[in-house]
Amino acid sequence: MNIAIAGASGLVGSALVPQLTAEGAAITRLVRGTPKSGQIEWHPNQDQLNPQALDTFDIIINLAGENIAAGRWTDDHKRKIRDSRVSGTHLLSEAIAKMRQKPQAFICASATGIYGDRDDETLDEQSESGGGFLAGVCREWEKACEPAIKAGVRVVNLRLGPILAREGGMLTKLLTPFKMGMGGKVGSGKQYISWVALDDAVSAIKLAISDPSIKGPINIVAPNPVTNEEFTKTLGHVLNRPTALAMPAFAARLAFGEMADEMLLVSQKVLPKRLAAAGFQFRYPNLEAALRKYAH
Repeated sequence: MNIAIAGASGLVGSALVPQLTAEGAAITRLVRGTPKSGQIEWHPNQDQLNPQALDTFDIIINLAGENIAAGRWTDDHKRKIRDSRVSGTHLLSEAIAKMRQKPQAFICASATGIYGDRDDETLDEQSESGGGFLAGVCREWEKACEPAIKAGVRVVNLRLGPILAREGGMLTKLLTPFKMGMGGKVGSGKQYISWVALDDAVSAIKLAISDPSIKGPINIVAPNPVTNEEFTKTLGHVLNRPTALAMPAFAARLAFGEMADEMLLVSQKVLPKRLAAAGFQFRYPNLEAALRKYAH
């Protein structure tokens, strides 16, 4: 199987590519610099991609996107967050629509951020999207796939939750303060976190590649979301550290600005309904086991 991947060097891509390669797939990376062997040049912000360069691929995957937690959300950073997702996806989708021989599927990242702040409401793929900056970005991100859909290509929107991994993501930012005994809940601690282990995220993407019945949005989250307070206590237990230093909501907003409301104080109780229906088996369905894998 020939697979083209944008964002192959990111957190998910770096874990996905070796597994696909080990299973016999030929991987070609989309890169912004001068391409080497096994690479295709593209410049999503300049709408530069030769559709003919994609003609030989069975699957096209887009995992590209600016790091949303790289710093405070200035207007410039928010523009980069949006454009890196929406512009690149639209460029790939338009190229796919123009291909002489269409791929079997276009697998594109999205995020559970599409649901917005929903308190303790249980959410699945049929739930409406919510409000806020990230929800708006995710709506545009998924809508950017429409040219490929209209061209008859199977499109999967991977609504990824916060990923637990050693190499990056939310957990790596928490480990230092928690290991120093300075961890604690944020705000009320009642907000839900719909996390997923990196290994399970990769396996879910592989299922989306191989199962032709999967299309449209699919939540890539563990089946057991937890509150921020539960997450805090579990991480402290795994690390054998106290977790008494809570961060009030006002302090989080003072430190992180708008990003605090959309990433630290937001509540999303999301369930993987479509993964469950497809018979997906999680390696890490429960938080403590996942943290014991990734927090050491």
